Amino acid sequence: MTILASGSAASLGTPGDQGVGPLLRAWREQRRVTQLELALRADSSARHISFVETGRARPSEEMVLRLAEHLDVPVRERNALLLAAGYAPRYPETPLDDPALGALREGMERLIQGYEPYPALVVDAMYDVVAANRGVLLLLDGVPESLLAPPLNAMRLTLHPDGLAPRIRNLREWRGHLLAQMERQIALRRSKPLRALYEEVAAYPVPEESPAGREPAEPVPYFALPMRIEHEGRTLSFISSISTFNTPMDVTVAELAIETLLPADPATVKYLHSLMS
Repeated sequence: MTILASGSAASLGTPGDQGVGPLLRAWREQRRVTQLELALRADSSARHISFVETGRARPSEEMVLRLAEHLDVPVRERNALLLAAGYAPRYPETPLDDPALGALREGMERLIQGYEPYPALVVDAMYDVVAANRGVLLLLDGVPESLLAPPLNAMRLTLHPDGLAPRIRNLREWRGHLLAQMERQIALRRSKPLRALYEEVAAYPVPEESPAGREPAEPVPYFALPMRIEHEGRTLSFISSISTFNTPMDVTVAELAIETLLPADPATVKYLHSLMS
C-alpha cells in the first residue's frame, strides 16, 4: 500500500456562539423529527426537549450524548454539542500516523492490499486519499503531477477535466452519482469545507460531446451503476462499494471510508489479473 497523506480532518465546526439548544433544534429539524418523537426515542418528554432547545433547561452530559445518538449526529459534531453545553469533548481526534492507531493502519493496509489487483483506497471526510493500493495507482497513469500532489483528492481527481474525467465513458452518469453522494455527506455533516469542494468540482466543465456519447447502442446490463473507464485502449467497468467503521469512538476513525472498485464484468477481471500476474 502507498500512504499518500496522513489525512487531516476537515473543520466541520458548528458555530461556537450558539448554545446547545439551538444546535440540537437544528439537528432535529434537519432529521425531520418532532420534539415528541425525539423525546420518545431518548426516554424523555417533549416538554423537556422544548426547554432544552429554548435554553430554559440545561441538559446533562448524558442527555446531550443520548439526543445526539438518536439524531445520528456525527462524532465530530457531538463534541461541538458537548462544548456548547459546557462539557468537555468526549471523543478524541487522533492523527492517523499516531502510534495509537497503528493496529488500525495495519488492518487497513491488509484490507486494501487483499483487494489487489482490484482498486481500493481510504479517504477522509474531505475525500482526501490517505491510502491506496496498486490497483488505484494503475488507473492514475498519465494524470498530471499537479493533480497527484498531496493531499490527493478523490473527487477532484475523478471530475477534473485534466484528471480521470475524459477517460470515463459514462461521465455524466458517474458525475451525477458522485455529486449526489457529496450532497448527502454535506447534509449529514454540515461541513463548510466540504461544501466548498462540492461547488468547485460541480463547476468543472462537462464536454458537450462527453465520453458518454461513445456508449454502445445496447449497453451491457449491470446490477449497479458502474464506472466505465478507458485504460490503454480498453474499457474497464467497476462497481463502487464504500465501508465505514461501526460505532467509532474517535473523530479521525469516524471520518474514514474504505472504497473498493470491484470488476463489473469478466473482461475487467481478466485484464486486471493479467497486469498483476
